[in-house]
This record gives sequence, C-alpha cells and structure tokens, in this order.
Amino acid sequence: MFPKYDIIVVGAGHAGCEAAHAAATMGSKVLLVTMNMGTIAQMSCNPAMGGVAKGQIVREIDALGGMSGIITDKTMIQFRMLNKSKGPAMWSPRAQSDRMRFAEEWRLTLERNPNVDFWQEMVVGLLVKDGKAVGVKTSLGIEIESSAVVLTNGTFLNGVIHIGEKKFGGGRTGEHAAKGITEQLQSLGFESGRMKTGTPPRVDGRSLNYDAMEEQKGDAEPGKFSYSEETTPLATQASCYITYTNPEVHTILETGFEKSPMFAGRIKGIGPRYCPSIEDKINRFSERDRHQIFVEPEGWDTVEVYVNGFSTSLPEDVQIKALRKIPGFENARMFRPGYAIEYDYFPPTQLNHTLETKLIQHLYFAGQINGTTGYEEAASQGLMAGINAHLKNSEKEPLILTRSEAYIGVLIDDLINKGTEEPYRMFTSRAEFRILLRQDNADIRLTEKGHAIGLASDHRLTATKNKINQSNQIHTVLKQLKYTPEEINDGLDAIGTAGIREKTSAYTLLKRPQVDLAELLKLHPKTADALQPYMKDAIEQSEIEIKYETYIVKEKELADKVHLLENHRIDPLFDYYKITALSSEAREKLLKIKPHTLGQASRISGVNPADISILMVYMGR
Repeated sequence: MFPKYDIIVVGAGHAGCEAAHAAATMGSKVLLVTMNMGTIAQMSCNPAMGGVAKGQIVREIDALGGMSGIITDKTMIQFRMLNKSKGPAMWSPRAQSDRMRFAEEWRLTLERNPNVDFWQEMVVGLLVKDGKAVGVKTSLGIEIESSAVVLTNGTFLNGVIHIGEKKFGGGRTGEHAAKGITEQLQSLGFESGRMKTGTPPRVDGRSLNYDAMEEQKGDAEPGKFSYSEETTPLATQASCYITYTNPEVHTILETGFEKSPMFAGRIKGIGPRYCPSIEDKINRFSERDRHQIFVEPEGWDTVEVYVNGFSTSLPEDVQIKALRKIPGFENARMFRPGYAIEYDYFPPTQLNHTLETKLIQHLYFAGQINGTTGYEEAASQGLMAGINAHLKNSEKEPLILTRSEAYIGVLIDDLINKGTEEPYRMFTSRAEFRILLRQDNADIRLTEKGHAIGLASDHRLTATKNKINQSNQIHTVLKQLKYTPEEINDGLDAIGTAGIREKTSAYTLLKRPQVDLAELLKLHPKTADALQPYMKDAIEQSEIEIKYETYIVKEKELADKVHLLENHRIDPLFDYYKITALSSEAREKLLKIKPHTLGQASRISGVNPADISILMVYMGR
C-alpha cells in the first residue's frame, strides 16, 4: 500500500511541518502522518508568532530556508518590534496572526511540495530493527517503512485535559490523545516524564466593549519576518487591546480554588514558569491587585478573541463569572473555556545535538516531546531534525549550530546538556552571545549554511551577499561623509550632545549614544544623499555594527576562545571512572550525556571548571 519513505514525520504541528518541508525540499521522500488533516499547523494557544528571543528564532528559521517566517508574513494581522527602547540585541519582532489563514497557508505550502505525502491516522508504535528506527505502525495495524522517523507529538502523548473537577483524554480540545508510543519507548529504555500547559478561554469579540480598554496598535512602519522578497509588510493592521483584572475578579477566581485541578493535586505535571495560569498568579502574587490582560483578535474575518493572560483550568462557571468583572468584558460570551493539559515528554538529555536519540539510531525527537513550550521553539527543532534526518540518510555531515551562531544552537545545546524539568522557553538571557545573535543579522549568520545543505535558495544567498556588500560599502561612505562644526553643532546641541571642533565623520558621530542615523538625516541633507543608493536593511545593519562595534568585537573574541574547547574531541565511549580526580557528580553526568567535545562537557549541569581542567590535563590539552 505504501512505498518505503526516506523520512516519516509523526505529527503536523509547527515542528512536524518544518521537519517535513525541510527534508522534502532537500530531496527526501517524506510521509507526514497526522491524526487530523484539518488541524495541520494549528495554533493551539495564542494566535501570534515571535516575541522576545522567539522572534530571533523565527528569523533564523527563515535564514536557513524554513517556512515559519514566510507563513507568518503572509497571514499576519499586526506587526510590532518589541524592546525598541533597548539595545538591538533585545529587539524582537512579533506578529499577531490570522489563526485560520496561518494553518491554511502551511497546509497549502506542504501540498505544493511534491516530495510530501500525507496520511491521516494515529501512530501507535515504531518499527525498530537492530537498534534503528525503520518505520511506524498505525492504529489500523498498517506498517509503513522508512529510513528515519521524526516524532513531533506535541501535547498528544497520553494527553489529559483538565477543567475544574472534570478530566478526560485529549491532546487538544476536541481531539484524541495518542496512545502506545510512550509505552514502547519506555520498554526500549527511554526515560519519560509529565508536563503541563494551559490555555485561556476564547470569547465572542462582538460581546466586548473595546471603549473600556486600551488600544494597542501595530508599528507605524511595520516590518516582517522573512528576509525574502516573497512577502511584503502589512498595509493595514488590526489592533489588540489591553485591560486588567481587579480584586473582584480575584475573589471570584478564589471561589473555584477548591475545585482547581492544580491546587487539588490532580495535575502532577510541571507547568511553564513564565506563563502561569491566572489562578497561579493571584495565589503567588497575592499582593498585586491587578494583572494585565491582552485581548487578541484571532483573525481578519472571525469574531473569536483570545484572552491572553487568563490561562486557567478552573470550572467553566467560575471562568465566565470572573471574566465578566474585567473592564470591557461585562457582557462577554464565551466560545470555549480555558483548560490545562498534561502530557508525556522525554528528557532531552537522551538526544544528540542532531536531535537523534542516543538509544535508537535514525529516530529524532522535536518540539514539546523534548520538554519545550512555544511554536517558535518547536518549529526550530523540527527544522533541525528534518535537516539532520535527511543529511544522515544521505551520509553527509550533520548541521549543528553553536551557541555563538544561533539561538537555535543555544536552545538545542541547553536541552541536551542541561535537560529541563519544566517547559523550556527561550529568552535572550539564555544566550551569552546575544549581541552577535541579533534579529537583524540572522540571514548573514545562517543563509550560507542553509544554502550549502540545499535548503536556502540561490536567490536567497545572492540577496544575503548583496546585503553584506552594501553594508560594507555604507561603512566606507559614512567614514568619508564629514560634517563641519558650522553645519551640525546647532543640531547636536538640540539633541543633548556636545558639538564638534573640527570636521568629523558620520561614522564617528554614530558612536555617540545620543546620535543615530535618523538624527543625522534630519541634521543635514547630504546624509540622505549619501545613503540614497542603499537598501533599508543594509543601512540598519551598518548602523548597529558601527554603534556597537566595540561590544561586537569583544563578544567575537570571547566566542573564539570558547570555540577552542569545541575543537577538543572526546570519544563518546570514554570511561570517566578512570579519572579518579573527577567529582562523583561530574562522572555521573558525563557518562549520562556522553559529550563529544570539552566545550559540550563544560556546559553540562554538575560539571564544574575544576572538572574540565582535570579532563584537559588528562587529555594532554
């Protein structure tokens, strides 16, 4: 009935879609198996992509040749660049998406890929032979063979949904849980655990009073995620809104605490620390009399609204009573209640950097099965798993991104070396080289790598090289563009910075904190004349590189020093018990993780600098 596939991807969420599309674009014949063809790329939680650090990840996916950025651009209803008041390392793009169009565009994109086939059914187990994954088995008893399998099961593995005292099996509201895979993996020696996430109620936007809320518009000059010319910025944007809870809301919510599955102990899984439920917020932060609520439209043509900040698993009657005490929600009609969901995950210390499992070759895990939370984190793992499954089948070197090359590298390195006992979410603070890992330069960092593996197109590589060339030319132009004191001192004084005493270049002036290119454009018309031939992205890139040159140079030097440890290879079968000077915890962790380099060993939780020094001495380094 089925041919043998190069890769079978199980699950069609954000991770599964990226995995299938990447591998297929690179030349693999891919089967995407999902329990419901109608929910491909479903935005299960809020209808948005990007945000702090997450926006950088979407840009990196795009730079490598993935599709999340393009899909988001084509279906967004609002764009905002967050943290513009801070340094460029913190700037993070975020888009409000049209939920239905986002899923539709992903499905159509996959259908247009001739190397992607589809099958709607539950996968209940893997076919394993001689320590290798060689296919899957479905609930109908069908066995489908492949050279590699990528599991992207999301919250579906033995998923249980909680609403108050009610609980029932499900991977998402209205959809069945997936059975069988966890039990088989455990029998093969995998360690598993339980995690929890939640979602807020959805309401009818026609029943809300937006006049009682604070309007939150998109950027006056909206940007986009993809570096490609395939998409363009929005011409028209929808507004979101902000409102707040109050003591009356909190009092009503507290009446449901005795029926809360979280407080009653019915939920055993650990939830996301940085996205707590509303009941958890008012319990942990009882001194606060209000919490922010973001009112987010779900699309251009639907009246459904997402109540961001009101995630809950309290009884549905308590949810609606409390909601109606929030300003603007007095007459709210609820489409569906919020709920919590528990699901199985597999500690990611059981994976290699390629996201291939250590126990079973040609088996890859990506997304929430690895203990992460968020569309962006899932999509990036799916992309890397799909890429590396294809490369391994083709007997080519894997693609492994370092911590100084990409947030994706930070994410995967954190997961496989440190593991996670709570849903892992990416933040800029997790990256020690965040000045290098900016959202504006992801194409410069990664497009050449994406092109080399056959994912990013020739056109994308040409565009990236053009941007680099233009940026270098702008550096030269700004060094040659000079102002006299008479031309510019009055303007400098007006923006609160000292005047100049002699001819000074634009390059030098940009080093000042108070001066940016926007100000120089206002101060003298010859600035605009000099920059007229260059594209906007290259100008922004140059300005950041000039203004933060000292910091960028220092961070590159530090990254180079760290990379020295990465050059020192360790045999994965090395017996650490031979080195009696190592701490017992270090030996235990090193034997469990089996690091491939001294650099990786240095980032394992429980391995301290003294242990690394001992290893270096032992290995003659």
